[in-house]
Amino acid sequence: MKNKTIMSGIIGDIVGARFEFNPIRSKNFEFFVDNKYFSKNGAFSIAYNNENASRFTDDTVMTLAIAKAILECKNDYTDLPNVAVDYMQGLGNKYPFAGYGFRFSNWLRLPNPQPYKSFGNGSAMRISAIPFVAKDIDEVKVLSKLVTEVTHNHPEGVKGAEAVAVCMFMALNGHTKDEIKKEAEKYYNLDFDYDDIVQNYSFDETCQGSVPQSIYAFLISSCYEDTIRTAISMGGDADTMACIAGSIAGAFYGVPQEMVTRAKEFLPTFLEEIVQEFDLFINK
Repeated sequence: MKNKTIMSGIIGDIVGARFEFNPIRSKNFEFFVDNKYFSKNGAFSIAYNNENASRFTDDTVMTLAIAKAILECKNDYTDLPNVAVDYMQGLGNKYPFAGYGFRFSNWLRLPNPQPYKSFGNGSAMRISAIPFVAKDIDEVKVLSKLVTEVTHNHPEGVKGAEAVAVCMFMALNGHTKDEIKKEAEKYYNLDFDYDDIVQNYSFDETCQGSVPQSIYAFLISSCYEDTIRTAISMGGDADTMACIAGSIAGAFYGVPQEMVTRAKEFLPTFLEEIVQEFDLFINK
């Protein structure tokens, strides 16, 4: 049986971080690069500035904020949006150097934060906890919207998160790639050519400009690792695209345990504890 872990997307974030603004456009790269400035229990500002090393970013922090909110709700999601906001602000301000966008960074500091019509891919990169706890596709869509609209209440922001959550839920529940592709095409045109993307695609932080390419990276992959390498090789918003694609791929293929163990070396102890708590919850 495939091991279920919230690390599926987080690994993509950690591996892709050093290519976010330094596109490689190749699958041939070292997967993990140690960060000599990183300390499991120390300050992280210097570690974030080491662009040539693997590191977690805002994708990881917000993924775990949603995971923690789900744990807090204890299967009653009536107040999920408010709980999600509390954890997003709490973890976001605990790790302020993780690379948040300008508007989201301001949102993190507001005493009464409100949605701001964003259609950035931040909604899609943090959604991967939802498919693990939803009972069916309908609940996937409801819960996805609840945690998305606290910031990304633009239709494209909502759509991006929902598309990823639906694909991941289907992967978790034994659907084929053809079935997942058919459902994903209700959201986006996936008529891409990989070589064309590698040559011509450019950095795009919007849902509509990066989520379909991330889903495509999974669809043409041969395994979990190949999905991460494919998403990064496209030369776009590498950490977020690898996070999105990796979330779906992990649900479909499973994630090699040695890769999970290695990636956890790049997480501070506090975040690793959330991973362990959530993974225990979804595997019980």
